Amino acid sequence: MSESRASGGHAMVAARPLSGAARHAAYAAGQAGVTAHVAAHELGAAAYAIKAVQAANGESAGRLECYWQREQLPSAIRELVLEDQFLRNKICWSVFDFS
Repeated sequence: MSESRASGGHAMVAARPLSGAARHAAYAAGQAGVTAHVAAHELGAAAYAIKAVQAANGESAGRLECYWQREQLPSAIRELVLEDQFLRNKICWSVFDFS
């Protein structure tokens, strides 16, 4: 856990001077590493990944990324993740599409 958190922290620091898709992608990588110990932060990496796709290819591509991510969810946790996305959508820049 310590190595994961340290690596994630380095990715987050590296993200700061970047902009656009590169910045969001670096934050996604960092979030994946630093938040395994905090259940409330589990959507961060997914949200940053969607933002990276949006920054690189537009909002409709971000929606496709969101749908793709959901297709990857194991059925055992799918409903829990979707409920969490719905509840936390506003604090995650409203990237989790519910249309």
